[in-house]
Formats: sequence, structure tokens, C-alpha cells
Amino acid sequence: MIHPAPPPIVEWLMTHHFSVETAASKSRPASLAIGTVLSCITVLSPFAAAGAAHAETGSVVPRAASGKPDFSGLWQSLSTADWDLEPHNARKDAPAGLGVVVGGEIPYQPWAAEKRKENFEKREILDPRNKCYLPGIPRATYSPYPFQIFQADTHLTLLYEYAHTARTVYTNDTKHPSGHIDWWLGDSRGHWEGDTLVVDVVDFNDQTWLDHSGNFHSDALHVVEHYSFIDSDHIRYEATIEDPKVFTRPWTVDLVLYRHVEKNFQLLEYECYTFNYEHFYP
Repeated sequence: MIHPAPPPIVEWLMTHHFSVETAASKSRPASLAIGTVLSCITVLSPFAAAGAAHAETGSVVPRAASGKPDFSGLWQSLSTADWDLEPHNARKDAPAGLGVVVGGEIPYQPWAAEKRKENFEKREILDPRNKCYLPGIPRATYSPYPFQIFQADTHLTLLYEYAHTARTVYTNDTKHPSGHIDWWLGDSRGHWEGDTLVVDVVDFNDQTWLDHSGNFHSDALHVVEHYSFIDSDHIRYEATIEDPKVFTRPWTVDLVLYRHVEKNFQLLEYECYTFNYEHFYP
């Protein structure tokens, strides 16, 4: 069996204990310094054991009876993407974040960049999600609420805690409906490329935003999602976004989804329209 590398602090102690011993020898016995190092390693050994257990079990990708990766489970993004997809400092309404946009910047057309600035200034009023509208795709995936995936051979059902949102991804070789249909979550058709689930999403309306900072799209939005396991408890999620009415070129977000493994964890209710019902629906 291949043993995993020790945690960084243990490795540091193992490689630096002689200098610790030398420094300590000026005021106390060398054996005491060595004992201190060994005690540290002993205390930390359970963490090394936990790492070994994860190395042996966490890398095993769960699979369905068909042999395809099975994404069933409860998932959630821990990124700051919902507040702002791009790198940003902390502000009153958002924690700081490094961003999830590949390359760092969204390639807006000049008029759209100005529109985004206007949206940002009025974000508390204009953000569609503050009105409890459905979040759209890909925003539903990285909103700060968990969601659950149920996987079958012909489709996947995704249930989001936010506003009882439900989505179906068809994987039965069917095509998008003909013509353009304005849907909040678009129409999702998936296929497999090896162990990666690729989902093509079209037929959006123009009523959703991509985050709380005013990043937006038109009804020409086209999203291609990629879901692939990093290990059994982490999914790499990539979404390539194309909209010739708003952006100068396609661009991609790249983030990690974490599996909830807490005992008795489940989706709860977040019925946001009830919080300010009279304000938004007079």
C-alpha cells in the first residue's frame, strides 16, 4: 500500500527538528527538544490517518448500474460566486472573493459593460432573486443554498432549496424543442463524454442575473455545463457562457461543489416570496 504524505506541519517538524534541537540545546537538554517534536508528531498522527482513509475511499467515484458516474446526493457551492463572479473586495453586502471566471474578467460589449455598472449601483432593488424569481442557470448551481441530484438512466432531476426550484436534465438523446421558448431555467439536454456529464442549456428568458453584482445576459444565452468528479465528495463544475447580444466571446466559470455528509442533512424550505410579499406583489 502506498502511504500518503504526512500533513505539512508534520513534514516541517520532521525536516526541521535538528535545528530546533540545536537552538534548544543552549538552554535545555537536546532530548527534551526531540521529545517535543515526537510529541507533536504523535498528536498529529490521527490527522495523517484520516488523510490516509480519505486517500483510499475518497477517490472512488460512485457509479450507477450503467457504469456512469452517479452524481446523486446533496451538494452546495462554498464560493462567493453568487455575490460576484469576478474577483472583488469585501463590501457591506458581500464577502471578499477571488472570483470563479477563468481569466478573471467577463468580456462585455461596451454598452453591456455600462449596463452592468447601472445594475450594480441598483442591485438591491434590481436583482431578480431579491424578488424571489427563479435564479436561472448557471446561478442556481452556485447560489448559497444546497441542492439535491437524483440520477436515472434517462435523466437527472435537480431540486434546489431556493424557492422549491426543480430542473430536469434529459440524457436520453432527445433534442431541444424547436423554436425559442422563454424559460427561467432554460431547456437542459445532457450527454456523457467519458466520465464527464455535459449539459447543453438554451431557451432562456432575459429576466435573471448571473450574480448579485449585476452581471446579466439576454434571451440569447447559451450555457454548456461540465460536471466531473474530483473525488467522491467533490464535483468540478464548469459552465461556458455564450451570448452574442451581450458578450464579445464565450467565457467560463470554474468552481467546486461539495457533498453534504452531515448526519440527517436534508433540503429545507426557503420560500423567499413570503418575506416581502406586500412590497413586491402589492
